[in-house]
Amino acid sequence: MSEVTYSAFGYSVSANHLEMFVAGAVVAALLLLGIAMINSGWKRASVRRRRLREVRHEADDRVAKLEEEKRALQRKLEEEHTSRPDVQPVQPAADHADHTPAHAATDRLVHRDTTRA
Repeated sequence: MSEVTYSAFGYSVSANHLEMFVAGAVVAALLLLGIAMINSGWKRASVRRRRLREVRHEADDRVAKLEEEKRALQRKLEEEHTSRPDVQPVQPAADHADHTPAHAATDRLVHRDTTRA
């Protein structure tokens, strides 16, 4: 077989036709391997993004549900307060620096017992 000499970047390589064919096959295999690795990376990233999107939607749904429950409880509490005139909120103390357990009652609702005189 005849050998051919190739020169590139200051290097010279002598190879026959069979050696050149094998070198080309190796380069093609490496190219296909690289393409397969890029493709699998894209698929993994796509799956990860899709799952992240689903988790975000689930979290948004949970937050929306909790906010709706909060509004329902607030409405229920307001209805309860308007239907019971014996419960009135007390204004908080102006000076919060002296916040002791004895003053904690000013931060809560005071229940006036109307049955006792």
